[in-house]
Amino acid sequence: MSFWRNQLAGPTDPARDAGWDDPPARKGFFTDTSICIGCKACEVACKEWNVLPMDRVGLTGDSYDNSISLGANTWRHVAFIEQNSDRVEAARESGRKLVDLGMPSLRETVSAPAVLPRATAQTSELATSTGLPLTGPGTALSLPAQDRDALVGPQVSELKQAREAALQAAASGTLPDFRWLIASDVCKHCTHAACLDVCPTGSLFRSEFGTVVVQDEICNGCGYCVAACPFGVIERRENSHGESTAVKQEGIAAKCTLCYDRIGADQKPACAQACPTTSIQFGDLNDMRRRAEERVQTLHEKGYTEARLYGANENDGVGGTGSIFLLLDEPEVYGLPPDPIVTTADLPDIFRKAGFAGLTMLVGAALSFLGRR
Repeated sequence: MSFWRNQLAGPTDPARDAGWDDPPARKGFFTDTSICIGCKACEVACKEWNVLPMDRVGLTGDSYDNSISLGANTWRHVAFIEQNSDRVEAARESGRKLVDLGMPSLRETVSAPAVLPRATAQTSELATSTGLPLTGPGTALSLPAQDRDALVGPQVSELKQAREAALQAAASGTLPDFRWLIASDVCKHCTHAACLDVCPTGSLFRSEFGTVVVQDEICNGCGYCVAACPFGVIERRENSHGESTAVKQEGIAAKCTLCYDRIGADQKPACAQACPTTSIQFGDLNDMRRRAEERVQTLHEKGYTEARLYGANENDGVGGTGSIFLLLDEPEVYGLPPDPIVTTADLPDIFRKAGFAGLTMLVGAALSFLGRR
């Protein structure tokens, strides 16, 4: 049963398990919500590159979030979550408890090079929405002074002053009266992906980069993957604009492919390429985990105990994910399950119990037949 355990739970190498010989390093995202400014450049870039149909035109009336959720036509979703000072304090208190308990997602960082390659050369000086320190790998403040000055122009001086004021207020223990949590969500590309496990046609496959990709031309639209995903990411494409308007590949299941066509050509995914603040970083998954752990440690040292990682624990219910998130509150606040479990994890136990039940029925039938004789 060790084979089944490796396939359905725990740390593993998904590309090798899928039959790839000598695959490259597993690729993934690190989404740092603490420096996301909600510009939606990632949403637009994803739509343009993947030629996704129009979807959900108009505002919800609840927030600046007009794309509502991930779906067949929305592979990147930027959420806006409003919080008052009481909720901020509750988030920091829950973060303190996580640190005190030594949860796996906040384990000590492994030894790593002092400096990691930057994700982009874009400035992050404009990322002021959360008032968090913009230090650490992949940000403009980690650059040498001469390089940083070249990226930052005089037009951002007022925003820099506002950010410094927010940092001073945080250092003095003063909580903001209001803040936005802004997070760019995406498919998690799970180590143990239930959508892939239940697909009856082979439409979903594991790429050599460890990602999960849907082949449009093979999908028959059965929808099994929709029910299997513990994150509610994958969805069947429907025509919401009336019969008179054609929709590309209507009826198929669709989700983020982590830009399989781009990374195969040694390019960044469109969303990471377009992000102006390095909130979305892309690279080898081990490097992304290391960056995420360093960033959390930096925030904790400055008193932002609400910072925590999501998807970085290889021993969680999906074996860790290929999309790691730095969150500033409980996962439920962002609409994420706190303890995701791959829906096919219990298959071995189900098969075993079904076998016992079938064997019991055969024995009962045999005894009944022999008793009549």
